[in-house]
Amino acid sequence: MLDSSLYKPKIQVSDQNRVDIRSPGRLILSKTFFIHGLRTLCLMLSDTIALVAARYASENLSAIMWNPAWSFQQNPSIIILIIGIHLGLFWNHGLYRSGYNRRNYPTIFAAVSLASLIILLIAFLYFPNALVARSTFLLFWALSFFLVSLGRYLANLLIIKLHRSGVCLYPVFVIADSQYLKTIRDLINNCPHYKFSGWDDMQSLTPERIDETLQRLHLLGVSEVYIHVSSLQDPMHTYWRLRHAGISLYLLPEDLNPLFRDVELSYVHSIPCFKLNAPGITGFNFWLKRSLDFFCAVIFIVLFSPLYLLLAGLIFLDNPGPIFYRQVRVGLHGTPFKVWKFRTMVTNADQLQKALEAQNVTQDGILFKMKDDPRITRLGKFLRRYSLDELPQIFNILFGEMSFIGPRPLPLRDVEKFSEHHHVRHEVLPGITGMWQVSGRSDILNFDDVLRLDIQYIERWSIWLDLKILLKTIAVVLAKSGAY
Repeated sequence: MLDSSLYKPKIQVSDQNRVDIRSPGRLILSKTFFIHGLRTLCLMLSDTIALVAARYASENLSAIMWNPAWSFQQNPSIIILIIGIHLGLFWNHGLYRSGYNRRNYPTIFAAVSLASLIILLIAFLYFPNALVARSTFLLFWALSFFLVSLGRYLANLLIIKLHRSGVCLYPVFVIADSQYLKTIRDLINNCPHYKFSGWDDMQSLTPERIDETLQRLHLLGVSEVYIHVSSLQDPMHTYWRLRHAGISLYLLPEDLNPLFRDVELSYVHSIPCFKLNAPGITGFNFWLKRSLDFFCAVIFIVLFSPLYLLLAGLIFLDNPGPIFYRQVRVGLHGTPFKVWKFRTMVTNADQLQKALEAQNVTQDGILFKMKDDPRITRLGKFLRRYSLDELPQIFNILFGEMSFIGPRPLPLRDVEKFSEHHHVRHEVLPGITGMWQVSGRSDILNFDDVLRLDIQYIERWSIWLDLKILLKTIAVVLAKSGAY
């Protein structure tokens, strides 16, 4: 007969460790339960009011009435079906999630359109002989989309105002090594709905200190914790302990550089990865951009040739000398080319710059920026204020050396001070205006901030982004923002 004592466990396990890791000590609501619930209820109420108003208005504005069974005024209960279909589709499309989802207007349009088709299908299936007025149906569809979008737009403005007033903020705690703290803290502070509540290092997650850490998070009222994955040793236990405390866990990647492309989260054998989709026709947008650059440059030069002649005459009268200023700049793949500008400085400006380097206001010295530069002529100040000195660069576009939109080409003096990673901006054709110009122009004094905007432009580039930058450029020029 076998001795059963041979099969007794040799490792003594404490009572505390006998508890299933999935089992919390007590039931607890998530820290964000009430905030998320209140936001969802408010959005649902706003959508309901918008749909009722759209239904009522469409019936009163249309010349043809619906069958009484579908009339809101004669059969008010029908609105329950209509609202139920719409809200159900809104929920299914993720329109009640936090963040951008509440103002995702293309998705709202798709959900409202699908709801209208379902309602129309029900009308034909259950009331085949009933009158469905096309004008009323189309008016209800259009008003539903407009009023729901308007309600969510106003709700978003209210939420932004509350966040700026310090109301309804999510307390956030960061766990990371000290060398990553500043970067992560800046990310948190740039989110208007977050409040940075504190931080600790990775040692706070060890078995000896995690109970103390959870107690600290409870006292701070923390709802979300951001952890840098570089030193995270036990993600499973960390997740379950935070989950039981009602705290959401966010894992930050080891590389904290932003990704400006639109990505789709995908999985390869349960391993998360980012998918960057290829366009339907590769290269179409680029050749469209180059074609638009060329034809728009030709049209611009023809239409504004009188302005070119007028400015040329005024420059010569204000300060006799060359009309144009040609400077060697660094373009595509580091190729030097001569950029054309109307002269706004005295003729020996390049020689005088060396004496003025000490008054450079940029932090890293790569760019040369100086307020009240004594080299600028009287007319030059006006030309720079409204960016009229850039007009001759249309010829650079015509010759294929530049584009209307792209990273600004910089002089050799600036490029010689580049670090290796700065040269990534030379991978695309330079432009007259770009993200830098519409995001602060001369007010940006750190070149790494300029580079960040250039990379953001390159990674997010599309024809529509170029159009947005062009429109913003017009507004910036008219406002004379950051120009000197």
